[in-house]
Amino acid sequence: MRGSEMRRRAPEYRRQSRRRLPGWIWWLVGIFLVVGLMLFVLHHNQKEQFRPPVINKGSETEEVSPEIFNFTEELLSSTSFARQLADQMTLAKAYVILAKEHGNLQLAWELGSQIRNSQRLLSQGAVSGRAITQEEAHPIITRLAQLIYKAQDSHYDISTTMVTLKSHALALEERAKAAVVQTAEFGQLAAESLPKNIHCLTVKLTEEWLQNPKLRSRSEEHRNSTRLVDNNLYHFCVFSDNVLATSVVVNSTVSNANHPQQLVFHVVTDRINFGAMSTWFLINDFKGCTVEVHCIDEFSWLNAASSSLVRRLSEMETKGSSGGLKTQEREIKFHNPKFVSLLNHLRFYIPQILPNLEKVVFLDDDVVVQKDLTQLFSIELHGNVIGAVETCLESFHRYHKYLNFSQPIISSKIDPHTCGWAFGMNIFDLIAWRKANATSLYHYWQEQNADQLLWRTGTLPVGLLTFYGLMEPLDRRWHVLGLGYDVDIDDRLIESAAVVHYNGNMKPWLKLAIHRYKSIWERHVNFSHPHVRECMFH
Repeated sequence: MRGSEMRRRAPEYRRQSRRRLPGWIWWLVGIFLVVGLMLFVLHHNQKEQFRPPVINKGSETEEVSPEIFNFTEELLSSTSFARQLADQMTLAKAYVILAKEHGNLQLAWELGSQIRNSQRLLSQGAVSGRAITQEEAHPIITRLAQLIYKAQDSHYDISTTMVTLKSHALALEERAKAAVVQTAEFGQLAAESLPKNIHCLTVKLTEEWLQNPKLRSRSEEHRNSTRLVDNNLYHFCVFSDNVLATSVVVNSTVSNANHPQQLVFHVVTDRINFGAMSTWFLINDFKGCTVEVHCIDEFSWLNAASSSLVRRLSEMETKGSSGGLKTQEREIKFHNPKFVSLLNHLRFYIPQILPNLEKVVFLDDDVVVQKDLTQLFSIELHGNVIGAVETCLESFHRYHKYLNFSQPIISSKIDPHTCGWAFGMNIFDLIAWRKANATSLYHYWQEQNADQLLWRTGTLPVGLLTFYGLMEPLDRRWHVLGLGYDVDIDDRLIESAAVVHYNGNMKPWLKLAIHRYKSIWERHVNFSHPHVRECMFH
């Protein structure tokens, strides 16, 4: 019984036979495969049509997009036609010079013509942003090559070319040096010249001084003021022949002072500008401060016997055989730094000018004050005579930059690596000055430099020697320099400065002033004054 049941179930465990798919299904699959293959081929052809062009370089390939074509790289590429044109053009220019020197004007003209064609083609390539093709460059390259070979056949060989080009380079270098010197001289001349507007103001103020005796009486009364010798007040001195510049110095100082009534200014000018300077400070009020004006001719002690500088200037004047020459030399004396201005050198006679004072701040006439300067008087100078801002950065503006250390009298007494400093805003301890007898040191160095072998011109070199070992460094923010020549001074440094200095030829009252800094100075000019308006300052 059991055996028969197993024989009946056996067919359930047998492997089923495979069933074949109908033929129509195979036809349908084949059609789909053919259609898919056709779509793939069509799509592949469309991609190839829009693929960017490929340039083969050896075994490497790189894609070039017209949108990012760089003509500068084309010029630098050693395989480009633009580079070949540029190289041939440079060589052709050299042969143009040689051909002209040898009188071969026809060859020079032909070379020049092809150079212009090369320049035109390169310009077109740069403007259109495309590479120069062989068809465009071949005619010019071929013609230039023929002309260069022709020049070489004319014995314009490479050695001749090198010698000629070297002589031209030396000549150009000499011309460049001469141009630099000439530019410096013209710049100095422009800086020294008095603009017609300031001259107009000076003339009108002088006229008012001569026509109004009350002004002269008031000037004499001011000289008897006890404020001029009161050491409890804050004293400043300015030596200048520029009325407007001096006015800006005074106005900017009192405008930033917490107590302007406690400020006293001692102004010294020359005989020509004395009336105008006196009138200006008598008819204008500067917030209650006191302004005293002196003429340099009043200082009888400043004579040839006491000062070698005055002696040299006097000798220069007496050499003139005519009055016109004497007048001309007198103008040189006051305006040309080459012959030294006495006004510039009055800073070395401050104790004689102000014999009753103990401390004074010296200000140049090309500065603008932006902070209260009365804090300077409380700075401890530690027995030194002068407080100044140092100007040395690394090796720049050290003593060896100003003085001739090949002279034993300098090298034996002075350290060439001593840090330099700046005139223009300085605090002087006149008690320490008199104790050190600094004016005598000034006279000593002036005598030693009679032949101008120690330094050339200016007041800073002799100042560095006079106050050597007697200078107290001040914080840099007290005095920021360079507004008369440096166009890249940091705005933050200017804003933080107590005093900004227009040292250099680009003075703020001149047309050649740096426009970026001019407004700092102009904000302290009284454009509402009738004389200023009439002279068209605004």
